[in-house]
Amino acid sequence: MPSPGRLLSVNAGRARPVPWGSLRRSAIDKQPVEGSTRVATLGLEPDEQADRAHHGGADQAVYAYAREDQDLWASRIGRDVRPGSFGENLTTEGVDVTGAVIGSRWRVGSVLLEVSVPRIPCAVFAGFTGEEHWVKRFTQEGRPGAYLRVLEEGALAPGDAVAVVHTPGHGVTLGETFRALTGERSLMPRLLEAPELPDEAHQRARRALARDRTARPGG
Repeated sequence: MPSPGRLLSVNAGRARPVPWGSLRRSAIDKQPVEGSTRVATLGLEPDEQADRAHHGGADQAVYAYAREDQDLWASRIGRDVRPGSFGENLTTEGVDVTGAVIGSRWRVGSVLLEVSVPRIPCAVFAGFTGEEHWVKRFTQEGRPGAYLRVLEEGALAPGDAVAVVHTPGHGVTLGETFRALTGERSLMPRLLEAPELPDEAHQRARRALARDRTARPGG
């Protein structure tokens, strides 16, 4: 088993008015939380999700992003990227988040998490960063961060180890899934190999494959 990474920061936020997106409310501005934080089935107890139609729920209860990827973005945009500033609940260190296999299970503190689906960038995320063409740039970079399910409730804190305790054999990674869901149609069949993906992702893959079959001569 590989050496565990660690939890660098735990971040939470409250919904507030924002000028971006259709809802005009967001809790994307996450701030570091000191000490132990309780994690329930639907996420960190001090945290909120304003747009529950597109964020939150059991499949997107917790969002993790790698500090190494934030450091890369800091070099790209020429300014510091603090923990929580991508709207992530967990800022990790020493964890290959993009290369994580869908359905992988992470033990962090007394919490058991499961890699569910990548984050798809939106107008609120773009507005919050203040960077031009952010959705396109973030998509092209292909470092989406991981939404996580909470399989076992508990508590976690900065400094806790992030141990990968289970990796499914199908090998479908978070990065592959992100590329499939953002336009790389040749990867769509791979999504059907990962039963741990949310049903919506499987439905998108089936629709895309059905369209391809219809478009082919004789289809």
